Amino acid sequence: MAASPGPFAGAQGPPGLDARPTGAARLDPRRLWRRIGRLLADRLPKGLYARSLIIIIAPVVLLQSVIAYTFMERHWQLVTKRLSAAVTADVAALIDIYESYPQDRDAATLQRIAGERLNLDIDILEGAKVPPAGPRPFFSLLDEALSDEIRRQINRPFWIDTVGRSSLIEIRVEIPGGVMRVIARRSQAYASNSHIFLLWMGGTSLVLLGVAILFLRNQIRPILRLADVAESFGKGREVEFRPRGAREVRKAGLAFIEMKRRIERAMEQRTTMLNGVSHDLRTIITRFRLSLALLEQTPEIDDLRRDVDEMSRMLEAYLAFARGDSGEQASPVNLRALLEDLRTDVERLGGHVSEVAVTAPATVTVRPDAFRRCLFNLAANAARYGDTIAITARQESRWLAVSIDDDGPGIPPEQREEVFKPFVRLDDARQDAGGSGLGLAIALDIARMHGGDVSLHDSPLGGLRATVRIPA
Repeated sequence: MAASPGPFAGAQGPPGLDARPTGAARLDPRRLWRRIGRLLADRLPKGLYARSLIIIIAPVVLLQSVIAYTFMERHWQLVTKRLSAAVTADVAALIDIYESYPQDRDAATLQRIAGERLNLDIDILEGAKVPPAGPRPFFSLLDEALSDEIRRQINRPFWIDTVGRSSLIEIRVEIPGGVMRVIARRSQAYASNSHIFLLWMGGTSLVLLGVAILFLRNQIRPILRLADVAESFGKGREVEFRPRGAREVRKAGLAFIEMKRRIERAMEQRTTMLNGVSHDLRTIITRFRLSLALLEQTPEIDDLRRDVDEMSRMLEAYLAFARGDSGEQASPVNLRALLEDLRTDVERLGGHVSEVAVTAPATVTVRPDAFRRCLFNLAANAARYGDTIAITARQESRWLAVSIDDDGPGIPPEQREEVFKPFVRLDDARQDAGGSGLGLAIALDIARMHGGDVSLHDSPLGGLRATVRIPA
C-alpha cells in the first residue's frame, strides 16, 4: 500500500555551494535562441492559414489556461483545506470520546456513531503501532492539507494513505494502548473539480477555434485566389479575377491587375515592333536573294547565297528568342501525338529515335507551339551530336518531366549552366542545330514561361540527358 509520511517526512538538502556551471550553462544565449528559433521554424506549419490560427488561438488559450488554472488551484486548495479540517475534527472528536469515557470503550458504539453521524468507518487496533512513513505522493495537495490539520488539531503520531485506494483515504492515529484506524471517502476531504476545468478549457477553445476558422477562411481565400491567378497568368492561362477580401488584399489584387495590364501592353508593343522589324529585314533578305538569282552563277555567288541563308536562319532564331511566343494561349495537347511528331521532325534532321515512352497523363495543358519548339530545340541539339536518341515522358509528383537522351559526347558538368546563356559558345558546345547559340536559351525561356525549368544530366546512353519539367 502506498502511504504518505505525514508531518515526519524528511527534506533533502540543497546542492553544494561549490557547484560549477556545465558547458550547456555557458552556452551563448544568442546562439541558443537562434537554435530554438530554427527548430520552431522547422516544426511550425508553413501555410498562412495555419499560422494565423496559431497566432490567434495560442495566446488566448495560453492566457485563459493560466488564469483558469490559477483560479481553480486556489479554489481547490481552500475547499480541500476546509474539508480536511472537518474530517480531522470528526476524528479528533472520536478520539476525545474514546479517551474521555473509558468505561464506555465499546468499539461497536463508536463505529455506530461514526457510521451514522459522521459517515466514517473506524476500528480500534489494540497493541498496534503507527506504520513507518512512506514516500510522499507526487500530487500532494490532499496529503499536505490533511497532514497539517491532523498535526494542528490532534498533534499525535499518525499515518495516512491518500493514494492506496483512489476513492478512500485511511488515517491511523496513535492512542493509549493501540491505534485508531479511520477510513473516509475521498470526497469528504478533497474537492476535485478537474473535469470542470477541462470542460471549460475544451469548450472555450473550441468556440475560439470555430470563430477563428470562419473568420480566417474568408480572409485567406482571396489571397489564395490571387496566387492562383498570378500562377495561371505566368503559364499563359487567362483567368477572370475580381479583387475581394480585406482592404489590403483588394489593394494587392488591384495592383496585380494593373501590373498585368502593363505587362500585356508591353508585350503587345514588343510584338508589334518585332513584327515590323521582321517584315523589313525579311524584305531586304528577299532582295538579296533575288539579286543573287539574277547574277551569273559562280562559286562566289554560291558563297554569298549560303551567307544569306545563314543570315535568314539567324534572324529567325533571334526574333523567336526576343518574341518568346508570349502571345500564345495555353490549351490541352495530346502528349503522345506531340512526341510522335517530334520523332518525325528529328528523323527528318537525320537523327535516329530509338524509343518514345510515355507514362504520363495523355493530355497536358501547355502553349502548343512554344512547348513543341522547346522540345524540338533540345531534340535537334541531341540529333546534331548523337547517333541514337530516346524520348521519355513521365509523371513526377505534380510535375510533367520530358527527357531527351543521346549517346553523344555530352557536356562537362561545370559548363552546363553556361550553355543556357544567349549567344554563348563553348569550345565543344552543343548549342543548337542552327548554330545561332540560342537553341537552349529559347528552350529554357519557354520552360520557365510554363512555370518549369530545363536541366542537363548524364544520360544512360552515355551522352547528355536534357529534361524539361513543367507543372502537370
